[in-house]
Amino acid sequence: MQLQFLGTGAGMPSKERNTSALVLKLLEERGTVWLFDCGEATQHQILHTTIRPRKVEKIFITHLHGDHIFGLPGFLSSRSFLGGEDTLTLFGPKGLKEWVTATLNISKTHLTYSIEFVEVQDGVIFEDDQFTVRAQLLEHVIPCFGYRIEQKPLKGELLIDKARNLGVPKGPLLGKLKNGEDVILEDGTKVLSQSVTSPPKKGFTITILGDTKYCETAKILCEDADVVVHEATFDHKTEHLAASYGHSTNVQAAQIATESRAKNLILNHISSRFLPHDIEALLNQAREVFPNTFIAHDFSHYEWKSGELSEV
Repeated sequence: MQLQFLGTGAGMPSKERNTSALVLKLLEERGTVWLFDCGEATQHQILHTTIRPRKVEKIFITHLHGDHIFGLPGFLSSRSFLGGEDTLTLFGPKGLKEWVTATLNISKTHLTYSIEFVEVQDGVIFEDDQFTVRAQLLEHVIPCFGYRIEQKPLKGELLIDKARNLGVPKGPLLGKLKNGEDVILEDGTKVLSQSVTSPPKKGFTITILGDTKYCETAKILCEDADVVVHEATFDHKTEHLAASYGHSTNVQAAQIATESRAKNLILNHISSRFLPHDIEALLNQAREVFPNTFIAHDFSHYEWKSGELSEV
């Protein structure tokens, strides 16, 4: 699993940061990518990456402020021009379908694929045999959701030597055992899958929050998460303003990560009031509360592998 940030700014684009957009790369897990928010010029940012728009199968919108959705019409159109044919599922708050549909209709934009709209409410909004996605309403100035992506346990590895010692020949029987099926050999011996496979491995949990002030819901979504992406529009010096604007500080984000027992925190949605020379101070302040903190920049690329988060 990889995370790549396309836009990490708050409110409007700046010379250093574009508006909000984040890609969750699930290429190894399912051969696709998921996009979270789609601020203005997201498709321009994609041009500087290896991301293929037709590989985006789901888009999750946290809320309907312009810095999180104004890139959608252009992206949807370009996905069509670039050969996208598979259905795209678009998750978001009430009003998203109306806005997208009106924009595409008025601009006479023709898509080569269909869009499935899912109006997000608290609870499980997507589940298949690999992943569960839960959403909960955060505390912002308009309805805004956070998303918790949970990978289901992975099948254990086949202990090939142990299977061969029990008389299992090379071939399809080994595959069945690996997939959790018990098999019967030619001599009638029954070999149990659990006897020749390692225990299932725990999947990863990623929490991606929209704009929010410090709140209990954020803690619930972040509980024991491997990676938390949390906004940090303000710093500790302006904490008195953060809640009134429905936002958080860098230190409050670190407190959420600490109190929810998360493993890693990536700060996002950085205000343009913070210049490049301010970023180190923001990071150090957060790390005093939660040591495993990172600050995302446009095009920051993180990989979760073997239980560790690293920047690539």
